[in-house]
Amino acid sequence: MAQWSANINVMIKAARRAGRMLMRDFGEVDKLQVSTKGTGEFVNRADIRAEEFLREDLEEARANYGWTSERAGEVAGADPTRRWIVAPLEGAENFVHGLPHWALSIALEYKGEIVAGLVFNPIDEELFVAEKGNGSWLNDQRIRVSGRRDLDRLIVGTTLPSGSKSGLPTALKDIAHIAPAVTGVRNWGCSSLNLAYVAAGRYDACWDRKLDIWNIAAGALIVKEAGGLSQGIKLNSDPLETGSIIAANNEVFDRFAKTLRSA
Repeated sequence: MAQWSANINVMIKAARRAGRMLMRDFGEVDKLQVSTKGTGEFVNRADIRAEEFLREDLEEARANYGWTSERAGEVAGADPTRRWIVAPLEGAENFVHGLPHWALSIALEYKGEIVAGLVFNPIDEELFVAEKGNGSWLNDQRIRVSGRRDLDRLIVGTTLPSGSKSGLPTALKDIAHIAPAVTGVRNWGCSSLNLAYVAAGRYDACWDRKLDIWNIAAGALIVKEAGGLSQGIKLNSDPLETGSIIAANNEVFDRFAKTLRSA
């Protein structure tokens, strides 16, 4: 079992409390009247409450850290070297449809580097945690990326944008290049869990485009500490800046990345 730092313990406590609240709301989804307005307002409230819970716990423990999230934007802290990067509810469309595949994500940045990350799936009570130099863990078990070497044996993940998003043609072009080369492509609608699954060896690789930093900051560190690689889709780009990321085990990364980049 890993010996976590005080910051990781703070993150875990906050994630579990917010996760319990989200689970209560998720249990009410099937009782909603099926209407776009009703469900949209419901998941919006759940997202807001989850962020409030997380911010309350994290700021109580580390009042001088900065904060970045979709709703709050960039909030400067008294300590300019540290900030929390938070996604209170990723996979919101899954959540509101009653699909059990969503997560919350917390990363800690220090002097521009992600040094701690957590992705929590409350449905399965799966807590993926990593800290710089301390490996990646799923609950109390150390995890490693898969060791598969052959492209045609890979199961890979991605997240398709909705039909109204401008990125859909590019995503379909990506799949047209990747799908024939691998065993299967999975689109389960939660990019932070895509990365966590690569770290745990469930997926052999994943890629996503046009994400926000809070969707991938924690997951990218979890992949790295599990022995994997992640890079920007555009060669020599920083995925935390561009929002486009490739992650895979070391054995296939170069070939998988080459296939994707040729799309």
